[in-house]
Amino acid sequence: MAWSVAYFVVAGLAEIGGGYLVWLWLRDGQSALFGLAGFAILAAYGVIPTLQPAGFGRVYAAYGGFFIVLSLLWGWGVDSTVPDRWDVMGGALSVAGAVLIMFAPRG
Repeated sequence: MAWSVAYFVVAGLAEIGGGYLVWLWLRDGQSALFGLAGFAILAAYGVIPTLQPAGFGRVYAAYGGFFIVLSLLWGWGVDSTVPDRWDVMGGALSVAGAVLIMFAPRG
């Protein structure tokens, strides 16, 4: 379970970080090198979920919950957008759903 959570976090940081670099290139007028770096990181993001033990649909469904929380944390740390109580509650619900999807006993 710890490895799965770590893969979700690394995948989220790669997706958000890569997307942010592309954003900086296209929206904030940064060098095209930002875009190229973003594309490379996004390509790595495409590989990371394949390390998960579950099937594609379940991995990506569960990843969505982690992505929501990581996006809120990125916005807080990078854009100074402090999550409010609704963000926190929504993030908690999304991670709870992700944990159920990924780790519930199946039989």
